[in-house]
Amino acid sequence: MARVPAWFSPPETIAAGAPDGDTVAALAARLEAAAQRRLGRSLALRHVNTGSCGGCELELRAVDGALYDLQRHGLRFVESPRHADVLLVTGPLTRNLRAALEQAYDVTPDPKWVVAIGDCALDGGVFKGSYAVLGGAGMAVPVDLTIGGCPPPPERILSGLRSLLEANNDGGPGT
Repeated sequence: MARVPAWFSPPETIAAGAPDGDTVAALAARLEAAAQRRLGRSLALRHVNTGSCGGCELELRAVDGALYDLQRHGLRFVESPRHADVLLVTGPLTRNLRAALEQAYDVTPDPKWVVAIGDCALDGGVFKGSYAVLGGAGMAVPVDLTIGGCPPPPERILSGLRSLLEANNDGGPGT
Protein backbone atom coordinates (compact mmCIF):
# COMPACT_ATOMS: atom_id res chain seq x y z
CA MET A 1 0.00 0.00 0.00
CA ALA A 2 1.37 3.42 -1.00
CA ARG A 3 2.06 5.91 1.70
CA VAL A 4 0.25 9.29 1.43
CA PRO A 5 2.62 12.28 1.56
CA ALA A 6 2.14 14.69 4.48
CA TRP A 7 1.43 17.62 2.20
CA PHE A 8 -1.54 15.72 0.73
CA SER A 9 -3.41 15.30 4.02
CA PRO A 10 -6.10 17.82 4.94
CA PRO A 11 -5.21 20.49 7.50
CA GLU A 12 -6.08 19.84 11.10
CA THR A 13 -8.66 22.26 12.44
CA ILE A 14 -10.10 22.88 15.84
CA ALA A 15 -13.86 23.20 15.90
CA ALA A 16 -15.14 26.41 17.46
CA GLY A 17 -17.20 25.85 20.54
CA ALA A 18 -20.86 26.69 20.35
CA PRO A 19 -21.72 29.82 22.34
CA ASP A 20 -23.82 29.40 25.44
CA GLY A 21 -27.38 30.33 24.45
CA ASP A 22 -28.20 31.76 27.88
CA THR A 23 -25.15 34.04 27.80
CA VAL A 24 -25.98 35.32 24.33
CA ALA A 25 -29.62 35.95 25.28
CA ALA A 26 -28.61 37.77 28.48
CA LEU A 27 -26.11 39.97 26.63
CA ALA A 28 -28.64 40.83 23.94
CA ALA A 29 -31.38 41.61 26.48
CA ARG A 30 -29.09 43.92 28.48
CA LEU A 31 -27.95 45.62 25.27
CA GLU A 32 -31.52 46.22 24.15
CA ALA A 33 -32.52 47.61 27.54
CA ALA A 34 -29.53 49.95 27.57
CA ALA A 35 -30.33 51.18 24.05
CA GLN A 36 -33.94 51.86 25.02
CA ARG A 37 -32.88 53.81 28.13
CA ARG A 38 -30.24 55.80 26.27
CA LEU A 39 -31.95 56.49 22.98
CA GLY A 40 -35.59 55.57 23.51
CA ARG A 41 -35.41 53.39 20.39
CA SER A 42 -33.33 50.71 18.75
CA LEU A 43 -29.64 51.15 18.12
CA ALA A 44 -28.47 51.74 14.53
CA LEU A 45 -24.99 50.48 13.65
CA ARG A 46 -22.91 51.51 10.63
CA HIS A 47 -19.80 49.54 9.69
CA VAL A 48 -16.86 51.50 8.28
CA ASN A 49 -13.96 49.50 6.84
CA THR A 50 -10.74 51.53 6.81
CA GLY A 51 -8.53 48.91 5.16
CA SER A 52 -9.09 45.64 6.98
CA CYS A 53 -8.12 42.09 5.97
CA GLY A 54 -11.72 40.88 6.35
CA GLY A 55 -11.47 38.96 9.64
CA CYS A 56 -13.39 41.50 11.73
CA GLU A 57 -16.04 41.78 9.02
CA LEU A 58 -16.66 38.04 9.27
CA GLU A 59 -17.25 38.41 13.01
CA LEU A 60 -19.60 41.36 12.44
CA ARG A 61 -21.58 39.28 9.95
CA ALA A 62 -21.74 36.50 12.54
CA VAL A 63 -23.13 38.99 15.07
CA ASP A 64 -25.78 39.96 12.52
CA GLY A 65 -26.46 36.34 11.53
CA ALA A 66 -29.05 33.82 12.65
CA LEU A 67 -27.26 32.70 15.81
CA TYR A 68 -27.06 36.12 17.49
CA ASP A 69 -29.87 37.77 15.46
CA LEU A 70 -29.40 41.36 16.56
CA GLN A 71 -32.57 42.60 14.90
CA ARG A 72 -34.83 40.73 17.29
CA HIS A 73 -33.14 42.66 20.10
CA GLY A 74 -33.57 46.07 18.50
CA LEU A 75 -30.09 46.35 16.98
CA ARG A 76 -29.68 46.79 13.26
CA PHE A 77 -27.11 47.68 10.66
CA VAL A 78 -27.96 50.68 8.50
CA GLU A 79 -26.65 51.61 5.08
CA SER A 80 -25.90 55.27 5.74
CA PRO A 81 -23.96 56.99 8.51
CA ARG A 82 -26.73 59.62 8.47
CA HIS A 83 -29.01 57.01 10.08
CA ALA A 84 -26.44 55.58 12.50
CA ASP A 85 -25.89 55.94 16.24
CA VAL A 86 -22.64 53.93 16.34
CA LEU A 87 -19.81 53.72 13.81
CA LEU A 88 -18.10 50.32 13.98
CA VAL A 89 -14.60 50.84 12.54
CA THR A 90 -12.53 47.85 11.42
CA GLY A 91 -9.06 47.69 9.94
CA PRO A 92 -6.02 49.94 10.17
CA LEU A 93 -6.54 53.54 9.17
CA THR A 94 -5.06 53.77 5.68
CA ARG A 95 -4.07 56.99 3.96
CA ASN A 96 -6.69 56.43 1.26
CA LEU A 97 -9.60 55.89 3.66
CA ARG A 98 -8.93 58.56 6.28
CA ALA A 99 -11.14 61.10 4.49
CA ALA A 100 -13.96 58.54 4.16
CA LEU A 101 -13.91 57.84 7.91
CA GLU A 102 -13.87 61.55 8.74
CA GLN A 103 -16.81 62.19 6.38
CA ALA A 104 -18.81 59.31 7.89
CA TYR A 105 -18.14 60.69 11.37
CA ASP A 106 -19.14 64.23 10.37
CA VAL A 107 -22.53 63.21 8.95
CA THR A 108 -23.46 60.85 11.82
CA PRO A 109 -25.99 62.67 14.02
CA ASP A 110 -25.42 63.29 17.72
CA PRO A 111 -25.36 61.45 20.07
CA LYS A 112 -22.87 59.22 18.29
CA TRP A 113 -20.20 56.78 19.30
CA VAL A 114 -17.21 55.29 17.54
CA VAL A 115 -16.16 51.72 18.32
CA ALA A 116 -12.79 50.47 17.09
CA ILE A 117 -13.10 46.72 16.52
CA GLY A 118 -9.99 44.57 16.31
CA ASP A 119 -6.31 45.17 16.93
CA CYS A 120 -5.84 46.90 13.58
CA ALA A 121 -8.44 49.57 14.38
CA LEU A 122 -6.75 50.18 17.74
CA ASP A 123 -3.23 50.96 16.53
CA GLY A 124 -2.69 49.50 13.06
CA GLY A 125 -2.17 45.92 14.28
CA VAL A 126 0.06 43.77 12.11
CA PHE A 127 0.04 46.48 9.43
CA LYS A 128 1.55 49.11 11.76
CA GLY A 129 4.60 50.71 10.22
CA SER A 130 3.47 50.25 6.63
CA TYR A 131 3.82 53.30 4.41
CA ALA A 132 0.10 53.09 3.62
CA VAL A 133 -1.09 52.85 7.26
CA LEU A 134 -1.48 55.90 9.49
CA GLY A 135 -2.37 53.90 12.62
CA GLY A 136 -5.67 53.24 14.38
CA ALA A 137 -9.07 54.91 13.98
CA GLY A 138 -8.20 57.34 16.78
CA MET A 139 -5.84 59.15 14.40
CA ALA A 140 -8.85 60.55 12.50
CA VAL A 141 -11.87 60.51 14.85
CA PRO A 142 -12.42 60.28 18.62
CA VAL A 143 -12.90 56.65 19.67
CA ASP A 144 -15.32 55.90 22.52
CA LEU A 145 -14.69 52.16 22.86
CA THR A 146 -12.03 49.72 21.74
CA ILE A 147 -12.68 46.00 21.36
CA GLY A 148 -9.39 44.16 21.00
CA GLY A 149 -8.73 40.86 19.32
CA CYS A 150 -7.64 39.59 15.96
CA PRO A 151 -10.52 39.25 15.28
CA PRO A 152 -12.65 39.67 18.40
CA PRO A 153 -15.34 37.00 18.85
CA PRO A 154 -19.02 38.00 18.52
CA GLU A 155 -19.59 37.65 22.28
CA ARG A 156 -16.88 40.27 22.94
CA ILE A 157 -18.44 42.61 20.37
CA LEU A 158 -21.89 42.27 22.00
CA SER A 159 -20.41 42.77 25.46
CA GLY A 160 -18.53 45.86 24.29
CA LEU A 161 -21.63 47.46 22.79
CA ARG A 162 -23.53 46.77 26.00
CA SER A 163 -20.83 48.32 28.16
CA LEU A 164 -20.68 51.37 25.87
CA LEU A 165 -24.38 52.02 26.27
CA GLU A 166 -24.43 51.35 30.00
CA ALA A 167 -21.45 53.67 30.57
CA ASN A 168 -23.17 56.47 28.64
CA ASN A 169 -26.63 56.22 30.21
CA ASP A 170 -26.15 59.47 32.12
CA GLY A 171 -24.84 61.38 29.16
CA GLY A 172 -22.46 60.93 26.32
CA PRO A 173 -21.02 62.60 23.28
CA GLY A 174 -23.25 65.34 22.01
CA THR A 175 -25.45 65.56 25.12
